[in-house]
Amino acid sequence: MALVTLADVLQPALKNGTAVAGLVTLGWEDMRAFVHAAEAENCPVILQAGPGCRAHTPLPVLGKMFRHLAENASVPVVAHLDHGYTYDECAEALDSGFTSLMFDGSRKPFAENVEETKRIADMAHAAGISCEGEIGFVGYALGEASAGTDPAEAAEFARLTGVDAMAISVGNVHLQEDKEGGLDEERIAAIQALTDVPLVIHGGSGVPVEQRARLARETNICKFNIGTELRMAFGAALRDAIASDPKRFDRVSILKDTETPMIAATRRVLAPLKG
Repeated sequence: MALVTLADVLQPALKNGTAVAGLVTLGWEDMRAFVHAAEAENCPVILQAGPGCRAHTPLPVLGKMFRHLAENASVPVVAHLDHGYTYDECAEALDSGFTSLMFDGSRKPFAENVEETKRIADMAHAAGISCEGEIGFVGYALGEASAGTDPAEAAEFARLTGVDAMAISVGNVHLQEDKEGGLDEERIAAIQALTDVPLVIHGGSGVPVEQRARLARETNICKFNIGTELRMAFGAALRDAIASDPKRFDRVSILKDTETPMIAATRRVLAPLKG
């Protein structure tokens, strides 16, 4: 269909009571499977290049990969920078053809986070693309603890920065492998009572599927980031592919066998969010 911006897919989701998956990519095999799954489900998808992905593959290369997939897809595809930590990194992503920049200033004091996020949002908007910011800190499983989002601060952050989407900390945790937790729905309600900016949940793999689907329908959460869940599916598929023929050594042949299970796993993520 087309390469689109984050706002292009989140505003309809906000209006229609759906959400779009931000799928964390690590390489060609998974990002291609993500697009095939979105086509099978007939829904938009956000391809995300996070810090781990960028450490392996340069931004200019990732931009070309994302754009190639988008331009040949039958559904809307967003090329999204996930957790950009500096202005220069965000500027490089813009120059590399990304259509959405997520600046993460959540570890910084409020005023500094606002100032830096606004600068990047202004840069993005001047180029006709989107910007996501984060207020409150989403922690990491077995790592840094979260700091929950203050609803009044979230409203002020959205107003001052002009972001197109706002990541919030409401019980979600990055890199969570199980779904035993759940989100703080009272805090979500308090945040969306004060701002109508589309809300984003990082660490969506740790959120029960039923809650993801219900919050997509009933709240202003329009984007769930999913990484760990699909990385686990890829790892299982890769191990199966290797075990199926221990004498096989051609990487293209091995990786090809991950595509069908990855498409199936991704469809299970996408289907509950689309309404």
